[in-house]
Amino acid sequence: MATKRRKYGKKAQKTVASAMRRRKRGTLKSGRSGRTVKSRKQAIAIGLSEARKKGAKVPPRKPARLAAARRKK
Repeated sequence: MATKRRKYGKKAQKTVASAMRRRKRGTLKSGRSGRTVKSRKQAIAIGLSEARKKGAKVPPRKPARLAAARRKK
């Protein structure tokens, strides 16, 4: 039986946990607007984005979502 590889590394997990704690404290801010993040999903997305910048093992963003986001703007 083949073993399943981890999609996300430990460093990514810690970064997301940190973002979640900052959200709970009310200090997590979103991108350009600088608004306080209230959404759990958005906090996770910010945590993963920060993990990518740090070089943690995180899969790249899906191209279809990027294209859809560009079309919305």
